Amino acid sequence: MKTSTGIKLLAILFASSGMAFAQTGSGIDVIKNTNNAVGLQYISTNVNYTETSNGVTLDTEKGNVPGFAINVSFMQDWLFGNDYLAASYSQNNGNTNYTGSYIGSSKGYGSVTASDPATLIDYSLRYGKGFALGNQWMVTPFVEIGSHQWSRNLNTYQETYTNGYYGAGLLGQVALTKDIVITANGLIGNTVNSNINISGIGFNGGSLGNSSIYRIGISGDYAFTRSFHGNIGIDYVSFSYGQSAGTKVGKYVYYEPPSTTQYTTYKVGVSYNF
Repeated sequence: MKTSTGIKLLAILFASSGMAFAQTGSGIDVIKNTNNAVGLQYISTNVNYTETSNGVTLDTEKGNVPGFAINVSFMQDWLFGNDYLAASYSQNNGNTNYTGSYIGSSKGYGSVTASDPATLIDYSLRYGKGFALGNQWMVTPFVEIGSHQWSRNLNTYQETYTNGYYGAGLLGQVALTKDIVITANGLIGNTVNSNINISGIGFNGGSLGNSSIYRIGISGDYAFTRSFHGNIGIDYVSFSYGQSAGTKVGKYVYYEPPSTTQYTTYKVGVSYNF
């Protein structure tokens, strides 16, 4: 009974929005207005990083790191119609919680805990083409390239992880009303040029193994006016780093073990739309 009522309410919402577009213009125009924007967002990224060796956890880094993002996107009729171009820069600065052990210590995971400064810097650039599906829906396949950097300061030494990536993805957008657009996105790709730079222990780091990268997200955009919008969203990203080559320093052989990284980023912002 409750499910039936929910479906009826959803049908009424879409029917009402369809009537509104019949009177005020196409929902595709509303989506395109959402996609032509320059925006600023407050973001908070939950870091979930784990290093392992032969299935044993060596250390973890977890916590929420605040930051900001600058985004610009266009949907114009340049080459093929509804050409989509978007670029983004984001930076997070804060602290994460380290759990691990001292290098060379016989004590295992959990013997050392600390709060460490962390900085995340990301760039991305994507291009795609939108396809209208009826009066209220649009799908936009796209290709994307980008880069990621994460620096963490572990008291006596500092590590900086970097990688590029490339991938293909899809935006799915629906104009619920003339003021509200919901966007879902997904990307599948690969990391490239993964690397770690280490200072303070005599081991400088080196190349890391690359992996697949996955991202999914959903966001909502509300038009206060045609030119001023507000938005909220959440993105989830997952990828891995492979083990580096070993380097002997004194009596120890240092290497960067394999790891997995998961980021969940919450976003809220405003934009100028045109």
